[in-house]
Amino acid sequence: MIVTLIVVCEVGFWVLLAAGLAARYLLKMPRTGIALLLCEPLLEVLLLVVTAIDLKNGADPSWKHGLAALYIGYTVGHGHRTVKWLDGHAAHRFGGAPPPPKPPRYGMARARHEGRVWLGSVVAAAVASGLLFLAALYVGEDGNTDGLYGWMFVAWRAAGIHGLIALTYAIWPKKAPEKAPEKAPEEGSAVPARDPEHVPDLLVRRTGKDEEQV
Repeated sequence: MIVTLIVVCEVGFWVLLAAGLAARYLLKMPRTGIALLLCEPLLEVLLLVVTAIDLKNGADPSWKHGLAALYIGYTVGHGHRTVKWLDGHAAHRFGGAPPPPKPPRYGMARARHEGRVWLGSVVAAAVASGLLFLAALYVGEDGNTDGLYGWMFVAWRAAGIHGLIALTYAIWPKKAPEKAPEKAPEEGSAVPARDPEHVPDLLVRRTGKDEEQV
């Protein structure tokens, strides 16, 4: 049941997101669109309540409860950034807004961007760990809580790997490709000019010599 509910929440997240953006920009109903977008956190609350009820009814803590905690943590850590990114593109595509700025690709600006994304993973791991810890306290010492604590390790291991990847952008910043140098105009080449002073001196001297020979 928990796994099914996670799938329903994931599908519901994208359905509400698409419906909210469509109402906001296609149907020109901004309040309705915002209301639909604000309904998304209710999916995570529903998942949390069902998980707690499942444990209260005597279910042994398993990977399903850990996966539910990780899903809620990921939504808290990265959901806002995902919604903001899609909203910016929808506003540009359907609302006439300017295109959203692209994330930096090179140098320390890229490193700072990757660091901010990694902070979302830290928040996700912290939220998931907090929920798993509360679930372990709820089950008590008589229950099997090893699986819940194991999922805490999974959450922080994922955040640690992401942190190492983000750190590489600061240690080895990606350099922007060098622009090809502009070629200087060759001497003696024909130069279009409206005024005589725009003509190179070399051409003027050659013209004078040709007139003398004639």
